[in-house]
Amino acid sequence: MNAIEARNITKFFHEPTTFQVLKQISFTVEKGHFVSLVGKSGCGKSTLLYVLSTMDTDYEGELLFENHLITGKNQDELSKFRNEHLGFVFQFHFLLPEFTVLENVMLPALKLKRFSHKEIEHRAIEKLQLVGMDNFAFNTASKLSGGQQQRVAIARALINDPSIIMGDEPTGNLDKTNSFIVLDILKKLAADNKQTIITVTHDQEFAAQTDHIIEMEDGLIIRQ
Repeated sequence: MNAIEARNITKFFHEPTTFQVLKQISFTVEKGHFVSLVGKSGCGKSTLLYVLSTMDTDYEGELLFENHLITGKNQDELSKFRNEHLGFVFQFHFLLPEFTVLENVMLPALKLKRFSHKEIEHRAIEKLQLVGMDNFAFNTASKLSGGQQQRVAIARALINDPSIIMGDEPTGNLDKTNSFIVLDILKKLAADNKQTIITVTHDQEFAAQTDHIIEMEDGLIIRQ
């Protein structure tokens, strides 16, 4: 089954002048695959990721999730869709520094309100175990190293059991050792949990370890 399908995605920026940043992008990502979007800065890969994530709706073309059309849904519907189906890992972890690790991981599930507080706490501990951070559950986020914070950010992205995890330079601020730790976690999620992973990365070593590479240049896919 296709996790995501993009059909002729075209996007323009209009400030300071009109500029076409995505040019009829079409591709599919199969469920459980780990995909890297690569290309030089300014080629459109991060813009494409934000369209795929449904956070940017100002585009032409169609976006489908498991063969269901997402394009055209209103903001409330898209917000619900993201909470239920998508997890996000960014270059900057965006943890709340004064909150504990456990509290940070619980936040998206508390927002979704699918489980009781006690169940959410239990699930958060399970996700922290997956990334090897359960022993730090009651530490404040500000006390962690950069690599540890990024692993907590992955646990937070997993709390609602998303079908798709999207990463924007998830290892961009990490040294080589921590980059490999994060890469291994993401590979296991795809292999063991059949979660689909789509990441933007400049790291060629990282991309080479993923199932599939989509290379972009000047708003076009030149290799996939």
